[in-house]
Amino acid sequence: MDPIKYIFEKPALTRRIARWQMILTEYDIQYTTQKAIKSSVIADYLAHQPVDDYQSMHFEFPDENIMCVAETSNSQDQEEGPEPGARWTLVFDGASNALGNGIGVVLTSPTGFHIPFTARICFDCTNNVAEYEACIYGIEAAIDLRIKNLAVYGDFALVISQINGDWETRHPNLIPYREHVVKFAQYFDEITFDHIPREENHLADALATLASMFKVKWDNEALAIVIKRLDEPAFCGVIDNMPDEKPWFHDIKKFLETQEYPEGASLTDRKTPKRLSSKFFLVGGVLYKRNFDSVLLRCVDRHEAAKIIQEVHEGSFGTHASGHTMARKIMRAGYYWSTREHDCFSHVVVCHKC
Repeated sequence: MDPIKYIFEKPALTRRIARWQMILTEYDIQYTTQKAIKSSVIADYLAHQPVDDYQSMHFEFPDENIMCVAETSNSQDQEEGPEPGARWTLVFDGASNALGNGIGVVLTSPTGFHIPFTARICFDCTNNVAEYEACIYGIEAAIDLRIKNLAVYGDFALVISQINGDWETRHPNLIPYREHVVKFAQYFDEITFDHIPREENHLADALATLASMFKVKWDNEALAIVIKRLDEPAFCGVIDNMPDEKPWFHDIKKFLETQEYPEGASLTDRKTPKRLSSKFFLVGGVLYKRNFDSVLLRCVDRHEAAKIIQEVHEGSFGTHASGHTMARKIMRAGYYWSTREHDCFSHVVVCHKC
């Protein structure tokens, strides 16, 4: 935490820090938060300011690096496949993690019918190579189906921009991949490559992540996943809210209101609400907790806490902050509950966009 920001922005300060604030007010100092610089700004600047003496490398794919040789038929002479004249869409994504590498592809017909494809990459590769492998895998599937009009979408800006020619392909490992994708254009009457946000590519991302988690040694060893439909809950008596459910601060609030202990509490148990109540204040029926810097934080139950976490994590700007950052933001906003940090970390773990 920035100490200067802490001194100037905290509404209540005590002891030595309060004296420092009084001394600094004499100089009419205004604190301004430093604006963050996105990494994409630096990349865009370097892209528009290339080295003058740089020469791009254009060379043939070395024979010693060829992993396989496959024979492809000329699809230009074949008739168009299902739904002639219709425009199909293809979304692809690659996944690289500690468990392995995988690719996911989804072909969608004009009527909304989805054809998923997934494969596990059994050789070492980078995330950029995995994205190119996913794109090529999907285009080859479209060629096998004799699709002539295809719109390709991916959430990886590097691959899409290099294929469209907006960005120059400089890495020697990616140049053959880019040239291989460009050669596929002759098999289509029309093919386009566009970038989409990651949140619009959930299905392909899920397939790629799933493929990277399973180890496949042989072709016939891949698992067959069957998705069934459940129209009714397993237990029909399940309800979301119990009628006698009480918030976590019920005993503390009751002790501050009536000075009464919970029913059946022993002498040892009675010390707990008395000790905790010294840090809480009850004003107009609303319970507040005194923070370490004397700022009052309003206590909320788990339902209101869930709404606050979602708003802070996926709010107007969609920052998708980490657990520590969310917990600090919620505290600065003036809210408190006993499991704040644990709930923030749990929400980040289950967030698909993160």
